[in-house]
Amino acid sequence: MADKIATRVAYGNALADLGDKYDFFVLDADLSGSTQTAIFGKKYPDRFVNCGIAEENMIAVAAGIASTGVPAFASSFAMFACGRAYEQIRNMVAHTGLPVKICASHGGITVGEDGATHQFCEDFALMRSIPEMTVVNPADAVEAYAAVEAILKFNGPVYMRLGRYAVPTVFDKETYKFELGKASVINDGSDVTIFATGIMVAAANEAREILASEGISAAVVNIHTLKPIDKETIIKYAAKTKHVVTAEEHSVIGGLGSAVAEVLSEELPTKMARVGIEDVFGQSAPAGVLLDYYNLNAKGICDKVHKLLK
Repeated sequence: MADKIATRVAYGNALADLGDKYDFFVLDADLSGSTQTAIFGKKYPDRFVNCGIAEENMIAVAAGIASTGVPAFASSFAMFACGRAYEQIRNMVAHTGLPVKICASHGGITVGEDGATHQFCEDFALMRSIPEMTVVNPADAVEAYAAVEAILKFNGPVYMRLGRYAVPTVFDKETYKFELGKASVINDGSDVTIFATGIMVAAANEAREILASEGISAAVVNIHTLKPIDKETIIKYAAKTKHVVTAEEHSVIGGLGSAVAEVLSEELPTKMARVGIEDVFGQSAPAGVLLDYYNLNAKGICDKVHKLLK
């Protein structure tokens, strides 16, 4: 079984490793142990700012730092980092095009026992709607680590979702290349394409194996950048397989499923189905239990494929 590592852990390690190579600041809202920014703070205390439980102010401070030309990473739980501070992100960061990187931990329902108030499954919808905002959702720790340097070098605002839940390692750290805005094709196929993002990439790989045992050939494509989305790859695989399923740990409204549907409805109308949170709030339970309850797993993907192919 592949090693399981949370993407937030890779984020913290990447920040600390990149501190000698690049000049940037890291800010947190009194959750540096959970977001893993404490690793950077211990190593570079002069470039770390704990803003306290004041997320709006944290984004404002990050914008101020970024206005001097120095990139700033701002982290908290997704519910607070982009939910509570939406106005500051929109007006202070995105409207001015500043290099602030909002890297939000504890996204989706895999926050588990923290319950519905902290399980934030609307972040992609919010951040995708902001003009000029880049939106990233790594599949595993390897991709998360690589994405940190990529978004740091990108001259503009970025929202990146990170998770609390330890997820299977999908990629080989020695060979994987992360390219912002470019989907990565994990497996080819001819009957259906599964476009997945975040922790659902591992589930898509598992679903592919199940489907193969049934004689169904499924392509798996990792959409790590939801905006700007890789239209070329989406159209290419929709044309090839004629059937599309999207899989995300996010509401089916406004996330990956919506983004893919937007592309295909304009460019190549294709039969598709979406795996995600069906317009409901989460509830308190262990993360693994919630993933199964909401069908965010290989079986949930296979069920959608079967229904679609009928």
